[in-house]
Amino acid sequence: MTTRIADVIQPTVFTPYVIQRSLEKSALVQSGIIENNSEFDALASGPNTLINMPFWNDLSGDSEVIKDSGNLTAGKIGSSSDVARKQGRARMWGANGLSALLSGTDPMAAIGELIADYWLREDQKMLLSTVDGIFKAASMAGKIHDISALTGSSALLTGESFLDAGQLMGDAKDQLTGVMMHSMVETYLAKLQLIEYVQVAGQSDRVPIFLNKRVIVDDSMPFNTGTNTSSIYLFGSGALAKGNGSHPNIIPTEIDRNKQSSSGEDYLINRNISLLHPRGVKWTEASVTDEFPTNAELATGTNWERVYDPKAIRIVKHTFKTVATV
Repeated sequence: MTTRIADVIQPTVFTPYVIQRSLEKSALVQSGIIENNSEFDALASGPNTLINMPFWNDLSGDSEVIKDSGNLTAGKIGSSSDVARKQGRARMWGANGLSALLSGTDPMAAIGELIADYWLREDQKMLLSTVDGIFKAASMAGKIHDISALTGSSALLTGESFLDAGQLMGDAKDQLTGVMMHSMVETYLAKLQLIEYVQVAGQSDRVPIFLNKRVIVDDSMPFNTGTNTSSIYLFGSGALAKGNGSHPNIIPTEIDRNKQSSSGEDYLINRNISLLHPRGVKWTEASVTDEFPTNAELATGTNWERVYDPKAIRIVKHTFKTVATV
């Protein structure tokens, strides 16, 4: 008897399984750079595509000397608002592409692992598009340390240039805990013996560490092989908020069947409602064509505006070369 997708996939079990496995597999989540909790899940499940998060501005002004007479000058307590954008993505797979997994001892788990890996890669694309976009915003210029236009060894990534990039955070630089880079950059630093590989409890693979910062390697990071120019992102714990949402009119997991096909074909449909927001950089909705933004729209600088104090935004960009030019 042929095993069909509908025989092994229980949507009420499958959907939370895929979400949980995606979180467990994410190095950015496990390192603490992306923070997920029930509050963010609730925000992602709300009725609006734009999520307003008001906050109080820091108090300013000097204190006054107490005197026998006269009145104190009242200072103002101001407020601002951070704005996150809900994301909606979906994908459909035919049974032919999953047929090899249907014959295993636990086909639902096997398919769940495959789809969790898929959404993990999609989240990485969304994250890199988002970070690319925020650093194109004029208000984020002070968070970029770019030495790529310098000549000779002055343009190279070194321990010193890395520390200079972190110094953009001022006395909040200790909040930076991780760095994301292309594998070519990791190899470049390893050749300089600047990468240390350490065993972390609960993980089978050793974790790369660069100047006490956990390294996350992703070849979606920019690296120009023609000019040997690249960028890395320094992150602090909780720099991005992650929410896994739902909507009463959007079914996260469905099984469909094309009965008109001569042999009949089953389809597995998976929909993802979420938010992935860089805290302190609000979404402006300046350029969005459809209901949800594309990765290209996430990477558009005019869609972002810094609203937190620069030190409170736990992301820094460092651009450099790995080969010296004259």
